[in-house]
Amino acid sequence: MATLLAIKYARGSLEILDQLLLPHRSVYLPLSCTDDGWHAIKKMQVRGAPAIAIVAALALAVELHNSTNTPSSGQEAVKTIHDKLDYLVTSRPTAVNLADAAGKLKAITSAALADDANASPDAIAKAYIDAAEQMLLQDVEDNKAIGRNGAAWICSAASKTADIRVLTHCNTGSLATAGYGTALGIIRSLHAASALSHAYCTETRPYNQGSRLTAYELVHEGIPATLITDNMAASLMSQHPISAIVVGADRVAANGDTANKIGTYQLAILARFFGVKFVVAAPTTSVDLNTPDGTGIKIEQRPGWEVLVVSGPTVTNEPGREDGSVVVNVAEVRSVKPAADGIGVYNPSFDVTPAALIDAIVTENGVVEKNADGVFPMATSFRSDS
Repeated sequence: MATLLAIKYARGSLEILDQLLLPHRSVYLPLSCTDDGWHAIKKMQVRGAPAIAIVAALALAVELHNSTNTPSSGQEAVKTIHDKLDYLVTSRPTAVNLADAAGKLKAITSAALADDANASPDAIAKAYIDAAEQMLLQDVEDNKAIGRNGAAWICSAASKTADIRVLTHCNTGSLATAGYGTALGIIRSLHAASALSHAYCTETRPYNQGSRLTAYELVHEGIPATLITDNMAASLMSQHPISAIVVGADRVAANGDTANKIGTYQLAILARFFGVKFVVAAPTTSVDLNTPDGTGIKIEQRPGWEVLVVSGPTVTNEPGREDGSVVVNVAEVRSVKPAADGIGVYNPSFDVTPAALIDAIVTENGVVEKNADGVFPMATSFRSDS
């Protein structure tokens, strides 16, 4: 089976799989500069905290490699790079990975100049490009480690190594990272170990990342799975034994409070009611030790039209198809507005799940659990490089 690639990169060239067109059309969008990267992130053509950081870093790397407008000095090159990184961070503020990557890349370019005050602009650009490319490679390895660590923890918590059923929210797979995935990476690892009986994914309104993207990845990987709408979670959990709810994270505060896709908080409440383990999967780049708790996480507010309007390709029902399948016309995309005119809209992209409702935070370095005082020891488990 071909590996699902959301990011195609070679030095001087970057393409992303346009996630607004999935699952019916697979179109790669070329990004040649920081402006292209900023708009692709803002429009959610690329999304997922790890992928956002990687694409932003690589968009600038491509621009630096191909630019014919060379700064006059190494110092000017560093300033230009830092200014462009600051601009990229404004595209989506909630996910800490982007700011973390920008901070590390700033430090690397500043260090290159500090090591050699006469460093040429080309030398500064090369230092940046090398570092951005290393981030791409490291993200895939980190995701695989998260998958292994999370699968082992869930098997242990469930006291079995088979017939495990997992519910996930939003999209946290290859499409949200440089490859493999975080929460969906755990599901992939469970499936590879023959421990997974079934996966369930939510629709994830209003952008439908679950129905469009997670369902697409689960089908692609041949993982037995079922799609539910967001308001079916309680019914599902009351009728079917769920071993764990596994979600990703856009930012984990120092106390374990976690910002993730809107709807995560209510799933955590349901998990506590039904006695289901609630697991957060996040690379350490998502852990923000500089933010004490969830009250300090800025929540992105999205445009109201995302809730009011539904878009997609037109479909035709075929007589005799009792399974509900339809013929999709990918060449004809339409938008419809089911909502009443004049209604107000509340559309936060994320919510914050309190640490009290989380059982484990899985990272590439291991699994963090609460100590005897019921507190996640995040500050002693990780150090901040930002």
